[in-house]
Amino acid sequence: MNKQQKKNQVLIVAIFAMTIIPFLIAWGLKENPTLVKGTTNKGHLVVPPITISDQDITGFDAFSKDNIKELHGHWLIVNVIPNAGCNEVCLEALLKTKQLRLMLNKELPRTRRVVVLYKNLSDDVAEQWWLKDTILWRLNRLEDNESKILYTHLLHEENKLESSLVDKLIENENRDVALNSDLIRVQLSAEVLKKIAEFNKGPVLDGMLFLIDPLGNLMMQYDSGFNTYKVKDDLMHLLRISQIG
Repeated sequence: MNKQQKKNQVLIVAIFAMTIIPFLIAWGLKENPTLVKGTTNKGHLVVPPITISDQDITGFDAFSKDNIKELHGHWLIVNVIPNAGCNEVCLEALLKTKQLRLMLNKELPRTRRVVVLYKNLSDDVAEQWWLKDTILWRLNRLEDNESKILYTHLLHEENKLESSLVDKLIENENRDVALNSDLIRVQLSAEVLKKIAEFNKGPVLDGMLFLIDPLGNLMMQYDSGFNTYKVKDDLMHLLRISQIG
């Protein structure tokens, strides 16, 4: 057997492994549910996984279109904004996923943070959400009463983040650095959204969370009010048993 034949065999085996691994993981978790520990907030295993191709994903804005390649080969922690508004539940879910990534420590580079938008929105509306994703995170880490009051105030969508307030909160920091976001904003094809709704047996609600493997398979779904630590346990387990991403 010559070198080219050996390379072809290795390639065939690699392609087969990439196809079968997510289904083996899903089957193993289904047969051994105790492997994914949980409480009343535990995730729901998506069996069979919902496969999402590159053609099913569109960047929502210029930032996301420029960075959409970051989704390839990573585990995706996916928030959803199913409505034209992002209420308190929606915003707090975004903040939970930021916390979740940081809790992964050395495994953080294997993940990316994504939000799926169901509606077409104006730039002004969406920009408020991305600003709040950054500013609320900063406020939530402070212990003084003024910061706590402002955090609660800004959780309400009708309370806008004015540019003057943003400047005050970031003080002398470089604005681009201070407001830098790791959140990639996308929209999914109607076909994928339909499959998600069918699995969910109803509409997707504010605050829901999904996990997608590096091959584009939606594998886990968490209800609104999910427990960040329980999701972290599940994701760490998946990262340990997976050799991809």
